[in-house]
Amino acid sequence: MKADSSQVAGWLNLARNGDVDARNQLFESCRSFIAVIARLQLHRRLQSKVDPSDLVQQSMLDAHCGFEAFQGVTSEEWLAWLKQIVRHNAIDADKHYRMAERRSLQKETPIDNLTLSHHPGSPVDRGPSPSQFLLSAEQELRVATAIERLPADYRSVVILRNVERLSFDEVARRLGRTRGACQMLWMRAIEQLRREMEGDVP
Repeated sequence: MKADSSQVAGWLNLARNGDVDARNQLFESCRSFIAVIARLQLHRRLQSKVDPSDLVQQSMLDAHCGFEAFQGVTSEEWLAWLKQIVRHNAIDADKHYRMAERRSLQKETPIDNLTLSHHPGSPVDRGPSPSQFLLSAEQELRVATAIERLPADYRSVVILRNVERLSFDEVARRLGRTRGACQMLWMRAIEQLRREMEGDVP
């Protein structure tokens, strides 16, 4: 579902006043956003053990159950609140597996506190990277939705390269491809992402 920040704020206001339809629209409009955040928050060691969709479902459930406790009024506050829920659930998942594997693991690294909006580094291409597009609540929703619409291999390379800011060598290692193949895949993915973004503009 495509939505802008004003729509989200409107649904938020109606939902807080008991409008069930507005509440459903509010949550559905943010599902893609939550899915992207979930992929970022999962510890790399857990990616093969925890399905991001499980983290999305748990976070959606927690947000529904805790909705009455949300005190914000703007779309920015709403998205920040959702990010915090996803992050807490990712931390809980990490703790669970740490305890289960404590005897065999030599060391642990904490979950990177990644966000879509603030991450150092610069893209290789001359245009703005997807992470640079994310400067407002409306842009965050648009880019997250566009990323979710990409084919799986495009989505993976964009998240690894432009959001996590990994080198192409590391991206290649993660995806099991050559560096050159990953660069070509990334260029095609960025082009499609831009087309998706342009298609969202009224």
